[in-house]
Amino acid sequence: SSLSASCWSRPHPVNMLNSYNAKFQHSKALTSPYPGSHIERSQVPEDKVGWLTEWKDYNPVEYTAKSVLAGPSWADPQINHEGFSPKFNERDGEVERKSLNGLYVVENGRPRNPVGRTGLTGRGLLGRWGPNHAADPVVTRWKRDGSGNKVAHPVSGKNILQFVAIKRRDCGEWAIPGGMVDPGEKISATLKREFQEEALNSLQKSPEEKAKLEKQLQKLFSQDHFVVYRGYVDDPRNTDNAWMETEAVNYHDETGETMDNLPLEAGDDAGVVKWVDISEKLELYASHSYFIKLVTEKRGAHWSEDPGSECHE
Repeated sequence: SSLSASCWSRPHPVNMLNSYNAKFQHSKALTSPYPGSHIERSQVPEDKVGWLTEWKDYNPVEYTAKSVLAGPSWADPQINHEGFSPKFNERDGEVERKSLNGLYVVENGRPRNPVGRTGLTGRGLLGRWGPNHAADPVVTRWKRDGSGNKVAHPVSGKNILQFVAIKRRDCGEWAIPGGMVDPGEKISATLKREFQEEALNSLQKSPEEKAKLEKQLQKLFSQDHFVVYRGYVDDPRNTDNAWMETEAVNYHDETGETMDNLPLEAGDDAGVVKWVDISEKLELYASHSYFIKLVTEKRGAHWSEDPGSECHE
């Protein structure tokens, strides 16, 4: 969870890389200093982000954090490490090295960031060479009054949707609970696990309490759900050789019965957890507001007091 898909600028829900606008996509991935360090990236002008633009003098800084080089279970060895021969663009044992956006180039044994240059090579804080997969569960319900009736917004007339938000310990901003996909783990399992750890504090529960939570959540997580976004993420931890990708999924409790009986309790990377009313006034971590907006469009819920701003992308 400490490596959850977090700081990114607004992505577009597209699957074809050739429709990516590199200038638009790389803003967070060009910021200095690199998170958790004093390392300054080599400056990359906007017109030289894309790999198709020739730049013979490009001289990126090489940096991989000590925490990654220490060889934790979630990290790859260095490329030249004896016995390490990763299978890029495919499933490599338990590690998923396929990108959600299709094939990526491998140059001199290193995967190349599909969106463009970042001014930094190596892995920075990211464990995997190539794509580092994360998952973000957006759990929603309708806001209701004391009698159990849905509450509509007085201006737009649309019903107000609420989602489970966490206040991140690392930066104090409100966000969707989420985190990294473990090797061999299905995305659906990651979504459920991260929600339990961050919003229900399952890591501190007894086996009996955990089993009870599991049973209650199963109903919500096994029903029809909506994939909000899947693909590349413009994240400040990205490098030329390692980058974040995520799948954000909306699980909606239409009647409210399932979630009303679940005690929200902050755990793992979360400082606080609570139900938050959704509107464009929400200021959330990174591009989480954009994911939330897509959910309101899908559910026909309130987003803005200005009807003109609810147009579809």
